[in-house]
Order: sequence, then structure tokens, then C-alpha cells
Amino acid sequence: MIAKLWTNFTAAPHRVMFFGGALQTIAVMGWWLIELVTRYGMAGHPLVWSIAPGAAHAYLMIYGLFPFFMFGFLMTTYPRWMNGKEIPAQRYVPAFLLLMLGAIGFYVGLFIGHNILPIAIAGTLLGWGVALYALLRVLLDTPPSDKRHPQIIFAALSMGWCGLLAFLIWLLSDNTAWLRFATQAGVWLFLLPVFASVTHRMIPFFTGSALPHLHVDRPDWPWWVMLASSVAHGLLQLAGAPAWSWLCDTPLAVAAFYLTHAWGSRRTLHIPLLGVLHIGFAWLGIAMLLFSVQSFVLFISHGTALIWGLAPLHALTIGCFATILIGMATRVTLGHSGLPMKVDMPIKLMFAGMQLAALLRVLADILPIQGRYWLYIAATIIWLACFSPWLLRYLPVYWRARADGRPG
Repeated sequence: MIAKLWTNFTAAPHRVMFFGGALQTIAVMGWWLIELVTRYGMAGHPLVWSIAPGAAHAYLMIYGLFPFFMFGFLMTTYPRWMNGKEIPAQRYVPAFLLLMLGAIGFYVGLFIGHNILPIAIAGTLLGWGVALYALLRVLLDTPPSDKRHPQIIFAALSMGWCGLLAFLIWLLSDNTAWLRFATQAGVWLFLLPVFASVTHRMIPFFTGSALPHLHVDRPDWPWWVMLASSVAHGLLQLAGAPAWSWLCDTPLAVAAFYLTHAWGSRRTLHIPLLGVLHIGFAWLGIAMLLFSVQSFVLFISHGTALIWGLAPLHALTIGCFATILIGMATRVTLGHSGLPMKVDMPIKLMFAGMQLAALLRVLADILPIQGRYWLYIAATIIWLACFSPWLLRYLPVYWRARADGRPG
């Protein structure tokens, strides 16, 4: 029985990686909720962690949550994009085990001691490297074709590995410059380029398949603008010049809004599995508009007026990244498990709930109100309320055989 479950579980890369990612959606925010309610005196006394909670939260969101879903998705789609052979289990299973051990070790280190954290991150680095090698073999072994999207994504994933290494160096040296690189590179050189590239490749394809009567353009120039602007933003942040980032944030916002319009997003909202991807992408334009205004105010005030705090960042990470993540993960889980490509009312409510979580977290830093920490906590609780039923619904799918009897 156990052998059969393991065979099913390891039959495809998305199964093991999405399993790890699903657990992380609860663990990451569960830990953050504990930190918030104790910090603000709502339950017990503030807890002491082995590193600053802000640094731990950034690490868990950037390097602990999204990579599981990314590797699961990309290990599934890379061979299909480039007409290559499926990635063998002897490559993705060790990557998953190392990433899981690293994730578990990080929580243990937060609770028990600082000395455990470098070991945990070293395991994550090794697992990330194994996963990168698996994707690299697909890039190198497949026949010549248009490989721009997978090549850019591979480069961004490699920058993510470098950011993870920088976090490890910060832990060992206590030099905050490395922490700054880990967080800024993680968002602007890793996460945003991956999400921009995957959506540019897949959203027009999904839209054209679901709505064949709708002509969907996929111009390349907005993609290149998004990539270049994201890198420029990251470099300006690392250079200590956030007042100038509006010069790159504005073009990124324009490019994102243009694609939202060109892809006919309003016509897709009646199809939940498709509409949620368009909604998630629309958040990209909103987030970058907020970043642009925030930076321009800093520019005209000569660095004295900082508005909106982390609101633009959470519009990007929760509104855009998390929404697209759950849309893609649901789609892949259903499509590659032989299940109907339909979602019921609880999952539709979950999609809507994620938008509420993003909105509350953004408003918490925009509205001039006292006790805004209640909005932080509310957004975290809604996140958990959304992902918990998703986990209960789809987690068993990963160790069951496909419903249609096909392999994988």
C-alpha cells in the first residue's frame, strides 16, 4: 500500500513539488500569524526568534513558498514547450526531498537556534541546484527552437539561487548588505521575471484555447519592457536610489496594463480558471503604478516623504504572485490528474478571498488609521482560510492515481 502511494506520488514532478508548496502555503502564513498575534499582544507575549521576524518572513515568502510551485510547473512544462523528454524521477525527487528538508529545517532553526538555519539553507541551495540541473538538461538536450521564455526563466531561477546564497552569507557574516541583496534580488531579479515570462507565455495560450473566437495578441515588446524594468528597479534599490525607480516602474506598469487590455481580460471573468490568471496579472499593473507614485513622491520631496510603506510590495506579492500561483497550481493539478477542468463554489470563493486578502494588506499601509495591525492579521487569516480548503481538496490528489487511468 505504501509502495503504491509512493509510486503515485512520485509519478510526475508537479505532484511532489505542489505537495511541498501546498504545505508551505499554510506553514508560512501560520508562522506569520503566530508572530503577529504575539507581537501585538493579542495572545501571550512576543516570541523571540533566532533571526529578525521580518527577515524570516521575507525568506519564507521568496525562497520557501513560490519555488516549490515554480519547479513543479516548469518541470512539467519545459519538456512540452521544447518537445523534449519528460524529466526523470531521479532528478526531481531528490530536488524535492532536499527542498523539503531545507524548509523543515528552517522552521526548526527559527524556534530552536540560529546554528540550524545555515544547514537548512544549504540543503535548500542543494535542492535548488538539482532542480536547476534538471531544467538545464531539457534546455540543452532538446532540438533548436524558440527557447527565449525558458532561457529567461532559467536565468531568473539562477538569480534566485544567488539570492538564496546571499541570505546564507548574511546568516554567517551578519553583514546586512547580503540580506538586502537577498530580498531585492529575490523579488526583482527572480520572482517578477519568472512570473512575467510564464504569464506572457501561457495566458494568451490558455485564453485562445478557452475562447477560440477571441483574437489574443502576444506582442514581445511588453515582455522585454517588464524584464528590463524589473532588473532596473532591483539595481536601483541595491544602489540605494529608490527615488529614481519611477523611471522604470512607470514603463513596467504601462506594459502590464497594455497586456491586460490586449488579452481581453474582461471577457474571461466568466471562466474562473482563466479569469483568476487575468485578475492576478492585472494586479501587476496596479502594483507597479503604486510603486511608481511612491517613488515619484520620494523624488520630488528629495527623499523626505515615504508614502504607503509596503503596500506596493504586497500588491505585487499577494495580489499578483499569489493569485497567479493558485490559478496555475489549480489548473495543473486538475489537468494532470485526469480531473474535469472545472471548479466549484468553494474554490471560486477562495479565488475571491485571495483578492480580499491582497486588498486588506494594501489598504493597511495606505489608509491613515490607528490599529492597522488588525488589517495585517485579517489579511493573514483570510490567506489561511483560502488555502486551507484548497489544501484539503487537492493534497490527496498528489498521491492518488490519475482519475483517467493515464500515467503521470
